[in-house]
Order: sequence, then C-alpha cells, then structure tokens
Amino acid sequence: MTDRTGSPGSRGLSDAAVELLEAIAYRAEAAGRLEPPGGAAVLRSIVEATVILFDAEAASIALFDRAADRLVFRVAAGEHGQGVVGLSIAPHEGVAGYVFSTGQPLAIADVAADPRFGSTAAERTGYVPRSLLAVPLMDDDDSLGVLEILDRRAPGGFGLREVELAGVFARQATVAIRATRLERDTALLVRDALRGLVAADDAPATDAVDELVAAATGGLAGDAGAPLWTLADLIGRLRAADPEDVTLLVDLLEVLVKRTERRRPGARPPASGPATR
Repeated sequence: MTDRTGSPGSRGLSDAAVELLEAIAYRAEAAGRLEPPGGAAVLRSIVEATVILFDAEAASIALFDRAADRLVFRVAAGEHGQGVVGLSIAPHEGVAGYVFSTGQPLAIADVAADPRFGSTAAERTGYVPRSLLAVPLMDDDDSLGVLEILDRRAPGGFGLREVELAGVFARQATVAIRATRLERDTALLVRDALRGLVAADDAPATDAVDELVAAATGGLAGDAGAPLWTLADLIGRLRAADPEDVTLLVDLLEVLVKRTERRRPGARPPASGPATR
C-alpha cells in the first residue's frame, strides 16, 4: 500500500480519503486484468492481416515493458510466428531492439550477414528468418514497440513500398495500444472523475486532487510483477473454464483467505462453517 507520509497530509487530505481511493484503484486494476484482453485481440488481427498482405512466413509485435525494461513479443501470426510469443529481449538487442531504440524502420535482405540480427533470440523461437522488415510503433515521440515481418515469399523482398505499408499497420497497432492503455490507466480515470467535482478554474483544488490520486495509486505501477497480479491474470484466463473448476478455485481461495486472516495481527477468529457453497 501507499506510504502516506509527505505532502497529502500537509494539504489536509485525510488518510481515510487515501484508503478509499486505494480500494477503488486496486479493484479497478484487478477488474482490468480480469477483462478479456481486447487490445491483444486487435493486435493479433493486425499481425494476421500483415502476414496475408505481405505473403510472409510470420509477423509479430513486441511491446516495451517499462517495469521490466524489456521488449516482450505479445502476438504473432504465420506458419513460423507462434514460437516468438512470450520471448523478451533487452530494448537494444537484435533488430527489434535497434528499431525500437532508434525509432527508424529497417529492412534486411540477408539477416545472417547483418551484425544487428540477434541469432540467439531467433534460435530460441525455433525459426531463423532469411530476411525481415521491422518498423517502430511510435506514439508521438515515444516508441512503444516494434512490428516485425519475416521472409516475404514474393520475389523482390522488402522494398520502400513494403516499408510504407508496414508503417500503416504499425500506426493502427499504436492506436489500439494507446486506447487499451487509456482504458486501463486507473490513476487517469480516478483523477478525471475527481476533477469533475471541482471547478475548472480552481487550481489549488485540482492540485490537491492530483496529489491525492498520486498517493492512492502510487503503488500500482511499482508492484506490476507482484504475485497478486499474477493471480489476477491467471483467474482471468479461467473465463472459459468449466463451472466445476471455477467452483473448486473459489473453495481453495476461501481457504487461503481464512488462513491469511488468522495470521493477521489482531484478526478476529474466522466464522465457522464449510468453505464450499
């Protein structure tokens, strides 16, 4: 949870208000993680269309994970594309890292002869391309990730026209990423909701809102890899599970919750009764 020492208290913002917003923020973050990944579905459609249009062996999108400082391949399509999903590389590693860090597209006719190509990462996917085209996903001046297209089957490889077409697909991917991030930016949503309660020209009140939201949501980004969110992500993947499996999971979680409550200092004894419903 958030450390409440510092400016919020000095501005007269109560601990109760921070605690209330913390509860809202964590519930919103959990709900966002449990919702179907609509953004991923759009990105998957983009790489599938890319493979068809370019008549390529594979296409993939890698996104920058700021918390881990890694480029992570999120979606892929094509006969040889799936092996890359989940692979992460340093933001300056290989062709993808070069394009991400420089913000410049790159077409390579012979990857084996190019020193920027990361053969180690490619070998981990089970497929080493002969040629590739990579374009950055740019949001204003910020690079979000990279779209890669591997081994165009048509003669001629990747030329200027292909670079321009790939840029169109990259822009569509960027729009989808931006929309998804705005939907799931809990701090932004809470801040906008609270600002709606104060006058637009009331600068001190607006500053107080920003300060309060920062205090309540400051821990969300810092614990991006915390076990709690891993659990939420796993539960989200159970949406298509059989009802019996979901019931079993609920029973197991109730047992763990009661065990946690017993360990908490000053906690009351848990109510008697079976965990099952």
